[in-house]
Amino acid sequence: MTNTFYNDFDREELDPRPEDYRSVFQRGRDRLIHNAAFRRLQAKTQVFLSGEYDFYRTRLTHSIEVAQIAGSIARYLNSASPQLRDDFKIDYSLVESSALAHDIGHPPFGHSGETTLHRLMKPFGGFEGNAQTLRLITEIIFTSGHNRRGMNPTRAFMDGVLKYKTLFSQWDDPVNHFLYDDQAAFLDFVFGGATIPADLAPGKPLNSFRSLECQIMDWADDTAYSLNDLVDSANAGFVTMDRVSLWAADHDLSPEDAAVVEKLIQTMAGGGLERAMNRKIGSFVEACRLVERENFMSDRTNRYRFGVEIDPVIVREQKLYARLAVDLVFKSPQVCQLEHKGGFMLDRLFGALKANYLADDGPRLPFLSRDFEQEMSTAGSDQGVRARIICDYLAGMTDGFATRIYKRMFDPDFGSIVDLV
Repeated sequence: MTNTFYNDFDREELDPRPEDYRSVFQRGRDRLIHNAAFRRLQAKTQVFLSGEYDFYRTRLTHSIEVAQIAGSIARYLNSASPQLRDDFKIDYSLVESSALAHDIGHPPFGHSGETTLHRLMKPFGGFEGNAQTLRLITEIIFTSGHNRRGMNPTRAFMDGVLKYKTLFSQWDDPVNHFLYDDQAAFLDFVFGGATIPADLAPGKPLNSFRSLECQIMDWADDTAYSLNDLVDSANAGFVTMDRVSLWAADHDLSPEDAAVVEKLIQTMAGGGLERAMNRKIGSFVEACRLVERENFMSDRTNRYRFGVEIDPVIVREQKLYARLAVDLVFKSPQVCQLEHKGGFMLDRLFGALKANYLADDGPRLPFLSRDFEQEMSTAGSDQGVRARIICDYLAGMTDGFATRIYKRMFDPDFGSIVDLV
């Protein structure tokens, strides 16, 4: 049965090719899952450094959970929305692939890694995790010799991961939430060459203009990190009943928020926090409602004709859990110290590579892997291009690989000439 919710505009790939036994959306999901960039997420930090304990979430397990929640939202909307039917519905493969891909551009060492790379890359166009995700799927996720190429995404898949649509140069002082300037052509492809209206000015208005699948992915991401990361934080001893009580006493909480916190403390006292958070995922899924909307893209695709609204009571609860995690976990001395260390290592690695590859003259040492060395050899003298290659190399590292390279380059007692790993 043909799903008429999507049209040729949605299914168009950057380089159109005929479908095989799979739909183009299934093909995109499969290309992503069987890719090294996706597998490397297993060794990248989500909240706590990967490998510290075997039951904490990594970027990979987080991405799998986001995909499961996003798929559940799609299934719920398909069954509960009067506008949808069996031959006119949200595609599971498209939603799940958007969710699986949403973090593949993130560098090692969590948020500190992203902040550090952006600071170092600011003279060369900045670094942003979502922009790097777009760069991977459109340009560099596959490597063959010195050639890198993207996974030939469909317009709908590309748009499904495109949370931000403002270019680096369109911000007065870009901190995050931007695309690289050279990605303007992909943004134009997503909109099919349509002119962006003046009321969607670059910045927050344009960044908030998202496709249906991107909205689903974003709420699934919010659900996963606010609920599941809270469980990891409790298991790690950062979120305890006493700390939550002290946190609540230090904040002027509304009666509604105070009731949520009190319920959380009671749940922790009963030892059932993980079960309770797992059950809450269902209520967060059922908080979604499909709505119709009018905008400059709604005549071209149902992905913009329809959107998702979330019950504001549930949104408030999600934001409360996220605030709690930020204050008790991400701002804790232990996590800040580890993030500082990760950022410090990336800073020194970038500095050494920059001195080697961006110097105007003098011999260059082959610090990079063979594929990146071959790409650097064809990059010419443009320092921005060369810096972006260095950034790609560092952003693609796992936590452990970045640490080993750092030790090999800066620790006199680590490694030897026969150390190949």
